[in-house]
Amino acid sequence: MEAEKVLQEIAGQVAACKSCQLSFSRKKAVPGEGPAKAEIMLIGEGPGFYENEQGRPFVGAAGKFLDELLEKAGVSRKDVFITNVVKCRPPGNRDPLPEELSACGAYLDRQIEAINPLIIVTLGRYSMSKFLPNVRISEVHGQPAWVRGRLIIPMFHPAAALHQPSLKTSVERDFSRLPEWIHQARQNGHGQATRQGAAQPPAGAAAKPPRPDPVPQQASLLAPLEVELEKPEDAAEEKPENDQPTQLTLF
Repeated sequence: MEAEKVLQEIAGQVAACKSCQLSFSRKKAVPGEGPAKAEIMLIGEGPGFYENEQGRPFVGAAGKFLDELLEKAGVSRKDVFITNVVKCRPPGNRDPLPEELSACGAYLDRQIEAINPLIIVTLGRYSMSKFLPNVRISEVHGQPAWVRGRLIIPMFHPAAALHQPSLKTSVERDFSRLPEWIHQARQNGHGQATRQGAAQPPAGAAAKPPRPDPVPQQASLLAPLEVELEKPEDAAEEKPENDQPTQLTLF
């Protein structure tokens, strides 16, 4: 089945999904949007107030900031696929629960398989942990890692800079390097990372879609990220009020 048809099928299933409690409080599910053949896939945490109203990802304040960051990096939003690890808004913009992440996991895996992006940019620690478990985003943001033949770039969520202005410089600096990473990833292509030393997905995670067979990695600026396993970050987060219309904050 063509990627576009697969994504449409997934979107329909997400809209009708009743697999977790988020389906009972949502207004509109937010499956994601973007071209089926996007080279770049951005994965955030979950819909916020405006996303829940419109059924589209990143349309609130964080979305506007994301558009600015992409534009400054020379990347058009219409050329990237944007989605979240959970497709329905958690009440009060709280963190998604394990069972909610699990319920949406298969949808995200199928989206990745259909699109087969060259680069995945994770926005915040929840999407990061799907690919790079047990690391602190404050220590690895802006450091690309080859994971099973695909370039994963962990970044702070744009909302982090809106709630903690001290992070804005880091967010802008990381996004400014996107052209460099895109160029290098295009040169290497899928499968240029060796499994030896490459970051691994979370233990016990749902089965991931097939990845291209890796070949020995060429010398480049994008060597596999070496990370020290540790407990997940418990950094304090500024949580929005229950009815505050904002995108989820990810730090």
